[in-house]
Amino acid sequence: MGKIVRDLDELKGIIEKEKKAGKKVVFGNGCFDILHVGHVRYLRGAKDLGDILVVAVNDDTSVTGLGKRKEVVTPAVERAEIVSAIDCVDHVIIFSDPTVERLLATLKPDIHAKGTDYTEDNVPERDIVRSYGGKVAIVGDPKDHSTRDIIRTIKNLKEK
Repeated sequence: MGKIVRDLDELKGIIEKEKKAGKKVVFGNGCFDILHVGHVRYLRGAKDLGDILVVAVNDDTSVTGLGKRKEVVTPAVERAEIVSAIDCVDHVIIFSDPTVERLLATLKPDIHAKGTDYTEDNVPERDIVRSYGGKVAIVGDPKDHSTRDIIRTIKNLKEK
């Protein structure tokens, strides 16, 4: 679990060293409750934009707080471990805030990568990213995969 950083200040120090070394830092985030190919393509697309990929994983309370589901399938610590096992991911942090604005303001990554369900103009954190000179990028394949759809398929199979 060496890629998982538990403290935001510690991660900030790591990122500052990487930037001083001339590395371009990319930031991505998500729930990653049931990892699927859309997640992998998003993370690979994000990594292609720079040298270091930091991924913020929603904690269990923030996943349910988003209103998409009443409960999580995989606990946050396990989701972080799974995401950290992907070769293109350099650092993972679990966060509990309703948005990643505080993480972005603290870490100031060069690029904030979002999936194709967004445009550069409707990314909720775009103003904070632009305020420190960062850029927003849209990466990954079309939003043809979702945890919600996987859960629905499993429920349907169970009922048959």
